[in-house]
Amino acid sequence: MMGHLAMLAFSALVAGSFSLGSLMANEIDPAAFTAVRFWLAAVFVGILAQMRGGFGKGSFKAPWRFAILGGLFGIYFVLMFEGLKTAPPVSVAAVFTLVPLMAAGFAWVLLRQLLTPRMALALIIGGFGALWVIFRADLNALLRFDIGRGEAIYFFGCVAHAIYTPMVRRLNRGETAVTFTFGTVIAGGALLTAYAWPEIIAAPWARLPVTVWITLFYTAFFATAVTVVLLQFATLRLPSAKVMAYTYLTPSWVIVWEIALGSGIPPVLILGGVALTILALLFLLRDDSATKG
Repeated sequence: MMGHLAMLAFSALVAGSFSLGSLMANEIDPAAFTAVRFWLAAVFVGILAQMRGGFGKGSFKAPWRFAILGGLFGIYFVLMFEGLKTAPPVSVAAVFTLVPLMAAGFAWVLLRQLLTPRMALALIIGGFGALWVIFRADLNALLRFDIGRGEAIYFFGCVAHAIYTPMVRRLNRGETAVTFTFGTVIAGGALLTAYAWPEIIAAPWARLPVTVWITLFYTAFFATAVTVVLLQFATLRLPSAKVMAYTYLTPSWVIVWEIALGSGIPPVLILGGVALTILALLFLLRDDSATKG
């Protein structure tokens, strides 16, 4: 139950980063922004760890594990903001809903986790709903595979995210979610700082719009520190495909965020694809109940 609640909160918090990110994606280099975001997130997670008694002895053995996870998460976030430069938030969130299907494939390769028929059907329904939104409910665009540049860029970020999910379980050696999160964001911050150092130095930090700073705090605290803890907490308790199934709620949450930020409601036809992603989630939750029974 706690794993499911964690992922419900995860989907709502992640959705905010799409809407806020679209407001500032063209104001700063994505890699520079993400590097600073990771370091700020490390501060938040470090404080949380100290409040919970600090890090246990031997918590950071085999640091190469955190380099892998931090690298994957860094790739995901950089490509997310790069995609948001040109793609609308709802479309990018729809691409994100392809992650469960990809995560299921990587979970089989890395963990030999198998899907039940109902879970497989749910992932297919969710994937179809995502494609509906990505191609703007336009059958001709689908047949031409006319996908936007931003959506295409972000798709490769989602591949990194899909690998990350089962890798958490594969690489965890009994560390708590907070400890594992701290190692991940520190490693991600170090890798991105090395990669984007010229952009970090060149960025006009003192002249950036307030939307950048709001997004930086939100993404560092809520959409990085909090969500990574939630994701790793849930991943250690639920199958990878089921963990990522909650991403199907993200487009719905993004619509709520867009309305709250004054961006209006997407066209009715596109809402049909969002409805399919919600149906996919319900299938997976029903599968969970059936398994327990």
